[in-house]
Amino acid sequence: IHLLYTRLKLNIFIMEFIPYGRQSINSNDKKLVLKSLEANLITTGSYVAEFEKKLKKYFGTKYTLACSSATAGLHMAFLSIDIKKNDNIIVPAINFIASYNMLSILGANIYLCDVDPQTGQMNPELISECIKLNKLKKIKAIVTMYLGGYPSNIVNFYKIKKKYRCFLIEDACHALGARYKTSNQSFKVGSCKHSDIAVFSLHPVKPITSGEGGIVCTNDFKIHKKIELLRSHGIKRTKKHWIYDIEFCGYNYRLSDINCALAISQLSRISDLILKREKIFNYYKKKLSDFSKDVKILDFNSKIAPSYHLLLASFNFKRMKISKDFFIKMLMKKKIIVQQHYIPIFRFKKIFKQKINIRNYKGTINYYNSTISLPIYYDLSKKKIDYIMNTIKKILNKYAN
Repeated sequence: IHLLYTRLKLNIFIMEFIPYGRQSINSNDKKLVLKSLEANLITTGSYVAEFEKKLKKYFGTKYTLACSSATAGLHMAFLSIDIKKNDNIIVPAINFIASYNMLSILGANIYLCDVDPQTGQMNPELISECIKLNKLKKIKAIVTMYLGGYPSNIVNFYKIKKKYRCFLIEDACHALGARYKTSNQSFKVGSCKHSDIAVFSLHPVKPITSGEGGIVCTNDFKIHKKIELLRSHGIKRTKKHWIYDIEFCGYNYRLSDINCALAISQLSRISDLILKREKIFNYYKKKLSDFSKDVKILDFNSKIAPSYHLLLASFNFKRMKISKDFFIKMLMKKKIIVQQHYIPIFRFKKIFKQKINIRNYKGTINYYNSTISLPIYYDLSKKKIDYIMNTIKKILNKYAN
């Protein structure tokens, strides 16, 4: 009977889909959300103010604002520094489409920078090459992106910002909870010690979530005040709540108290959430050590403490003699959902109209052709990781020998 029960449990387990990421909601999260529903205000209320106060303390930054999404946060960040038509902006070729979309709507000249084939991120040398190739004399802003939650080259990006007297915006959507060291000091991503603005995502697959939501951090008072107005229709209120003025056209990019209640609860256990992701990362690394010729997991230097948002694995598909697409389909058949982060922006021909020399994007192509995001999230069990690893090993044994 015991053996039959074990087999039945295994069959049920195998039939479940394993996503590449998902939220972790506990009883305390639920209690605080329910409590927020009993408040007099469930939007623009006390939970929003409390969340922003806790974020300010957590990041060690002067100003923090919660908003409806990271895309909204990026949009307001760009508007706050007055990005307009024909301003020159540098962004990585590997990135989620949000920043490109918002900059396109504003009419900016967007220059895609090649990325490192291992990390999928820009580095100072590649930014310098992008500036040289495109003969840029003036740059309005550089938008960095810490793919997977690994904040690399922050201080060197800051040096480039100062050299070109431009703005530096951190698309830190993957990096909530990440840290970096410089000059024997440790900083949280979001402190804005080496940037003008940092933007985070609170989407369910991120280290902590509010359901949907975003965060904008800055140490610049003028930027903060403009974003604060942009978030709620450009309305500037007086002491008499019924009298107000419209400073400029804005948006409804507010985050509700219900969302903020969930985020407050999640923030209280962010260290535990990230520590569990780190343990999962190390378990994967150990399991894949026998297959170092065929697959490598993105590693990082000791000056970085990542958020472990993604587990980025680079596969040697040439040696395996199969395509990445075929490999993903094989995993899908075994109920394992992986993802690619991200398709190069220049491949979206319906929105990307610029002419580029593909030879200038060797790092981007190599990264995209080889890298897959394997499942990583708080509630991912060792049993499921073993199942994922055994499935991958079977594929490697079949095609890589």
